[in-house]
Amino acid sequence: MIRWVHLDTAAVPGGGELRLMQRGGEFSIMAERGNELMNSRVHGSEELLATMALAKIRDRPSPKVLIGGLGMGFTLRAVLADLPKGARVTVAEIVPKVVEWARGPLAEVVGASLDDQRVTIHGGDVGELIAQSEGGWDAILLDVDNGPDGLTRSGNDSLYDAAGLARAKAALSRGGVLGVWSAGPELGFTPRLRRAGFRTEEHQVRARGARKGARHVIWIAVRA
Repeated sequence: MIRWVHLDTAAVPGGGELRLMQRGGEFSIMAERGNELMNSRVHGSEELLATMALAKIRDRPSPKVLIGGLGMGFTLRAVLADLPKGARVTVAEIVPKVVEWARGPLAEVVGASLDDQRVTIHGGDVGELIAQSEGGWDAILLDVDNGPDGLTRSGNDSLYDAAGLARAKAALSRGGVLGVWSAGPELGFTPRLRRAGFRTEEHQVRARGARKGARHVIWIAVRA
């Protein structure tokens, strides 16, 4: 059996750490206590986050998309594959080493997406970008932490509470879409989105796409 090899450790702002692991051609990013956040072999639901959200703004010729969390780049790659040349994509990643990993040991996984002319990398908190925006984004995709129930950073919770959802709504254009990925169900989140003024769909999807893998949850919420 091939064992996991610890390649690097990254400090998470506000506390905690991430570990980059490798086993043969497989990579994993783990939080403390061995909780796996993402795996290079399991990315179907991250791609669905992009395709489901962008389907709501298909008619926009030059959409502006904000992605919270780079991870292994699967959401970003799916976004770029689905957007026109005139689109603009900003990826907010608060952990600098995650971007380093994407250009280093994870380069084959991430591909050329970071060098796409449509892409800007923001080294900071996606919540700060949302708070600074007013109607500027056509889509905001949050693949941050483990979903509304934060795991690695307590500050991420403010993205998903009532005030955070109000900020997200204000940052979206009319008819813009907020997409949220989660490792599992979060009781009460769908009603919270609806109270915030979003037309909301909750989808249970499989981690590997189609009918394989663990069950993840994606919320697609359109600003009314």
